Amino acid sequence: MSRRTSIALLSAGHACVDVYQGSVAALVPLFVAERAYTYAAVSGIVLAASVLSSVAQPLFGWIADRWAMSWLLPVSTLLGGAGIAVSGLSGSYALTLLFVAVSGVGVAAYHPESARVARRASEGSHTAMAWFSTGGNIGFALAPLLVAAVGSLAWTPLLLVPALAGAAMTLPVLRALARRTTTQIATPTGADDTRSFVRLAFAVVFRSIVFVGLSTFISLYANNGTLALFVLYLGGAVGSVLGGWAAARWGRVTVSRWSYALTVIAVAGVVWAPGPALYLFVALTSIGLYVPFSLQVTLGQDYLPTRVGTASGITLGLTVSIGGLVSPLIGRLADVTSLRTALTPLILMPLLSWLMFMTLRDPDISRGSRPPARRLPW
Repeated sequence: MSRRTSIALLSAGHACVDVYQGSVAALVPLFVAERAYTYAAVSGIVLAASVLSSVAQPLFGWIADRWAMSWLLPVSTLLGGAGIAVSGLSGSYALTLLFVAVSGVGVAAYHPESARVARRASEGSHTAMAWFSTGGNIGFALAPLLVAAVGSLAWTPLLLVPALAGAAMTLPVLRALARRTTTQIATPTGADDTRSFVRLAFAVVFRSIVFVGLSTFISLYANNGTLALFVLYLGGAVGSVLGGWAAARWGRVTVSRWSYALTVIAVAGVVWAPGPALYLFVALTSIGLYVPFSLQVTLGQDYLPTRVGTASGITLGLTVSIGGLVSPLIGRLADVTSLRTALTPLILMPLLSWLMFMTLRDPDISRGSRPPARRLPW
């Protein structure tokens, strides 16, 4: 199987999994409309999807560094889908939290191992990894459309379909990689740079807070909530591809610095721009937050070359989930003030990510091995 085909199938499988990350936020308006949940209550649902995922992803990354567990990709895809599929069937808030948490565990199990598998399939190409990340962004973008098509909590079992498709697409890639020799597989080399990795992790945490905060409440903040959420998620697909292309020419750290700096302005526009201009700033925010996304994953792997699974679990998983821990605080502040007031502190988050990246160096450039320009797609 060619690299192009492997990455395409892995990207599609990634989309099927991240449908369930996006579905949590997309279901928020239904929980508010059909069950009269408050902002704080729906924030708790987002928190339920994040807490177990936050704890589990580094654990699964640690396991991936010690044992090959490629079978986790189809199994975790099905688990993530099953949790969301049954989340709308019970009127019990406690059971809803449980089902969403189960889905979060499935997503947690998927990401560290999938990042390791994608790095092998990509043969070291940053742009190929960007396409793999783009699949997840497309899944996020499709989530509000799929939930809108379902239309009611009673029909959430239909959301299991993407999981079945994603699991099926993963299997041929795993069989093809199992036939490769180790010399055919590119992996990071060198000594661990833990200090740089910690600073990178903080940058991704700040990014996570603004993205999860917006994804949780943008559907309630905008006049057309489904459209705003779709734009927020779809812009990520554009940003990931753009980031891989730009990094091949100017380096991962340089591109990430510029992206976060411009995102400060974009988030301010989301919070304060009137009328239809909000949707433009939502798109710019999404692109700005996702240009560094796959670059941060490969940077983390290069900073911790002896612990690629752990690095993937943290940069692709733990720090992404941490944003969900802040969502209840945003929801509670919105309940006592206004949603605009509660979203205003998010403007500072990309600025903090930019400050972290100002302290980082790109291992590719430090070794004098900046990747040459490549034609798209990879």
